[in-house]
Amino acid sequence: MKKTVYIFSNGELKRKQNTLYFETEDNKKKYLPVENTGEIQIFGEITINKKLLDFLSQNEIIVHFFNYYGYYSGSFYPREHYNSGEIILKQAEHYMENEKRLRIAKKFVKGAIENCLRVIRYYYNREKNVSLEDSINKLTGLSGNLEKSNSINELMAIEGNSKNIYYKCFNEIIKEDDFSYSIRTRRPPQSRINALISFGNSLVYTYCLSEIYKTHLDPRIGFLHTSNFRRFSLNLDLAEIFKPILVDRLVFTLINKKMIQKKHFVAELGGIYLNESGRKLYVEGIDERLKQTIKHRNLGRNVSYRSLIRMEAYKIEKHLLGDKEYEPWITNW
Repeated sequence: MKKTVYIFSNGELKRKQNTLYFETEDNKKKYLPVENTGEIQIFGEITINKKLLDFLSQNEIIVHFFNYYGYYSGSFYPREHYNSGEIILKQAEHYMENEKRLRIAKKFVKGAIENCLRVIRYYYNREKNVSLEDSINKLTGLSGNLEKSNSINELMAIEGNSKNIYYKCFNEIIKEDDFSYSIRTRRPPQSRINALISFGNSLVYTYCLSEIYKTHLDPRIGFLHTSNFRRFSLNLDLAEIFKPILVDRLVFTLINKKMIQKKHFVAELGGIYLNESGRKLYVEGIDERLKQTIKHRNLGRNVSYRSLIRMEAYKIEKHLLGDKEYEPWITNW
């Protein structure tokens, strides 16, 4: 599998003959073999030119840009190379017809809630915490009510309620006072735990977008998230399934093992953000997690978490074509 390249330094990214070449402001140079590069995540201030963009497009390399505070800014999304008129028409049809859209959207919320439950149950089984048991019962009840939803708004309300219950469990799982959770805040995050969640979620959105690019699906047409004036929405749908496993479990590990600490954050512009060293720590952790493999219950072989994201997109394709009903991936542990 091709690698994800993360660039934190300032400098210039350019084409050097038939490969990528990065030069920092202090003249440090590094070649990036194009055949091994799947996507580039840029956190520093980078100079690029049209010649580079043409080269990236030819080699089907997506570039994701983040601002100074680690917020996702946008992506260079090369011309789709797996265009399928049939798939685009099917996506539009399933989006426009309420019953078909709800059918898929419910699956995304189901996958999200069930994976949140798996996370909580893991820690409940370790410590038998009564507070976690109560949350498990509430989330199980919400999951059971999904089929009763008759609109996307009702579905989003269930999803929002489930997240409120789920995030309140964080104080029972995290053992460090510097990372206590009170309420979910985003732009800007008002606590260290919110900064970690927001940064991790942004990364997962880009990973999902990169994997969708390798399929026939159009990332602009989602089902749970409205396809209005936002550039992409299908990646937000997919991310709901994977955020509890990729983001939240990593957050618990980094904090409880004291790998990430108070010194890795900065307070600016009315919010709290990861500083560069904190972002590097988090990126290193999530990149390793994406490479981890698990035994796939249906395939009977090990697959990486990164591969699971693309497989999820393929399952949506099959659903749209009427080949097989879509069921979300739910972790076994």
